[in-house]
Amino acid sequence: MAPEREKSTSAPSDTPDDAPIDERDQASSKTISLPAHVAGSGTLDRLVDTARGYAEASAAENTHKAYAADWKHFARWCRLKGTDPLPPSPQMIGLYVADLATPAGKIPSALADRPLSVSTIERRLSGLSWNYAQRGFTFDRKDRHIATVLAGIRRKHARPPVQKEAILPEDILAMVATLPFDLRGLRDRAILLLGYAGGLRRSEIVSLDVHKDDTPDSRGWVEIFDKGALLTLNAKTGWREVEIGRGSGEQSCPVRGLEQWLHFARIDFGPVFVRCSRDGKRALETRLGDKHVARLVKQTVLDAGIRAELPDKDRLALFSGHSLRAGLASSAEVDERYVQKHLGHASAEMTRRYQRRRDRFRVNLTKAAGL
Repeated sequence: MAPEREKSTSAPSDTPDDAPIDERDQASSKTISLPAHVAGSGTLDRLVDTARGYAEASAAENTHKAYAADWKHFARWCRLKGTDPLPPSPQMIGLYVADLATPAGKIPSALADRPLSVSTIERRLSGLSWNYAQRGFTFDRKDRHIATVLAGIRRKHARPPVQKEAILPEDILAMVATLPFDLRGLRDRAILLLGYAGGLRRSEIVSLDVHKDDTPDSRGWVEIFDKGALLTLNAKTGWREVEIGRGSGEQSCPVRGLEQWLHFARIDFGPVFVRCSRDGKRALETRLGDKHVARLVKQTVLDAGIRAELPDKDRLALFSGHSLRAGLASSAEVDERYVQKHLGHASAEMTRRYQRRRDRFRVNLTKAAGL
């Protein structure tokens, strides 16, 4: 009997149907193999499989998916143009980049409904670079056929980066107040409070286990003490510890929220945040996906009436899972060094990008200059 699954609230995919992909279009996992002059053996074959597993773990799963989608898009574009994606041609890639930046309708074969942003185009180029490297080719993004086109696109189309709105303390309290006190409500309350107080990425939230090495896909674990919770995370910048102290109120304490969820869901092993049965009365074994955090933030923002002066569409566009992380960075009135360490940033400059309201006009150079 199939396990029960919680109904997903995610929107249907808007990705267009693509033409069939030949084998060269796939992100090849066979690039790690024995040299031709070496005879295979059981031991060596197992080592090849092990090496492939480590290679796949070199980047996050979402990164692999994005790179695979980038290659699929480029390969289809090449087929429509009557050319081949292999070997890399700087001239064709320059034309591809120009096509991505061209408004729909100007080129009959354009694959996008609208021109892509500069940051998205650069991300596509990173995906192509990775895919070519996996296939044993060298891809030079600084080639003049690519670099000059990209420079022109930056000059003509570049816009300031769009940052998600930070969730402030009064916002997060209003958001958790909209949640019921059933099992799902306890889980989602713990997710919001822990994500906010920890300044966590959504992937870091859902990848937590109760103990170290509970599951193969764990990226961290939780330890609960009298004074708070200690999260040990294996994130983008490597292993780090995040201390989350207990809050001042019963309903706003992230540690208390986590304890209640674990207690009533009867979770003492494996993933911390899992799906619930359809009737909402018991926790299942399936780990939540990181998109649940983004959907939860958006839904509770609407329910709490945050930025109610705006249409719902605009409010949804303003907030995401990253709003929790930006909220902590913007609201914690402590020395910047502590915020930087808490978020796991390598530089103070990166931390400042997350601070939506702190330090503005705190230092007045106009007056300091005598005006």
